[in-house]
Amino acid sequence: MNILFLHGLESKLSDPKRAILEAYGNVIVPDTDYKLDPNTIQNLYDEYKNQDINVIIGSSMGGFTAYHLANSLGICALLYNPALPYRNKIEQIIPSTLPINNAPFMRIVLGAKDDVIKAKDNLNYLAQHSNPTTDYDIRIKKELEHQIPIGIFENETKAFFGKLGY
Repeated sequence: MNILFLHGLESKLSDPKRAILEAYGNVIVPDTDYKLDPNTIQNLYDEYKNQDINVIIGSSMGGFTAYHLANSLGICALLYNPALPYRNKIEQIIPSTLPINNAPFMRIVLGAKDDVIKAKDNLNYLAQHSNPTTDYDIRIKKELEHQIPIGIFENETKAFFGKLGY
């Protein structure tokens, strides 16, 4: 299995989280600079559209990008506090030319205590932009802030892959 992991705005995949993901497959982590590249979605699509990517996992701005890539590539995604409703400060172009293949399954983990990306704003976005062919599993974690602690990451990743039969 090939796992595409998209990090947040100014973060990287930590070694402990990488180790959790490596239990499920090969982890691919592109070094993305969202501030300098407003065409990140298109560039990642072009890079990975012909590769064997089985799932996409993204956090924050990486969750925003993963949401759009998963819906273009038609693959399952796990999103942690995705920046779906927020793009005012960082320009990211959602290409109108990308194919629409709708992800079959998305697990979306939101933090009730996240003051960077409010859970209610993500829920409003999803209510307006969800599609009828995707099975959404939305989890609001009462103790979760914007950063994803290793325990929550491990449990949610395990649940995601369990739903997929791994």
